[in-house]
Amino acid sequence: MQRTWFITNPHAGSSDAAATDAILAAFAECGQTGVGRTDFPDDALPTPAALAQANADTVVLFAGDGTINAAVCALADWDGAILVLPGGTMNMLAKSLHGDAGPADIVVAAHRHGRRIALPFVAAGEHRALVGLIIGPAANWYRARESIRKRRLAALWPTICQAWRRTFGRGVRLAGAPGFPPQAQAAYVRPDGDELAVMAIDARDFGSIANLGWNLITGDWVAAHAVTERRTEQLTLAERCPVLALFDGEPVTLDPATVISAGRTRDQFIATKDAA
Repeated sequence: MQRTWFITNPHAGSSDAAATDAILAAFAECGQTGVGRTDFPDDALPTPAALAQANADTVVLFAGDGTINAAVCALADWDGAILVLPGGTMNMLAKSLHGDAGPADIVVAAHRHGRRIALPFVAAGEHRALVGLIIGPAANWYRARESIRKRRLAALWPTICQAWRRTFGRGVRLAGAPGFPPQAQAAYVRPDGDELAVMAIDARDFGSIANLGWNLITGDWVAAHAVTERRTEQLTLAERCPVLALFDGEPVTLDPATVISAGRTRDQFIATKDAA
């Protein structure tokens, strides 16, 4: 890790200017050379060709899980290293790699004893989820979350009403997970080694739906009530119409009969957790 390309999202939960300056200072203290910077989504993500031209060996991602997901998918075939720093609201991927350490401390630890590892993911077509996939009517709460993030308060109540109505509707159907309830408002699918852990998000009364909506609006979508956990190697979306899904919190519409499976990245990610 000598030549770094820095990618941040200035609009993410905790990636403010002061934190960014502290990270860049930590890189300078470690003798790292910055060869490029991207402020996503205002700037386009760098391509593997651009990274090769700059002779970058490491991409540093200081953003939330959604931005990290977009960058990782774009660089899936790049042979360099990826250092994930906690710059969003949940920072679940960063915590899995580094524990609760702060961004500047992670930079120093990565320089001293970082190691490259592969990570499991959930795949559906060209889309990946490194943290988790939510699929089904309850995923519509993301629109209310985006209204808050973008301070579109006039649109907040209509989006809440729409999400509420759809959450009360018919649940999502999945083939490949025997015993999965047919009327669950959503499925939460997370990678677990070479398998998928599939959990039904079940909310059938006003109180539990309000709790579910609050968790999704505030970004803590993993905290949504989940029951009836199953494990499988592959799922199929058993619906006749397209279905909304959230890959690491970001919306994608999946076609009927989409196959959902487990995968694993290359040894791209720098981990410092539990390192000597």
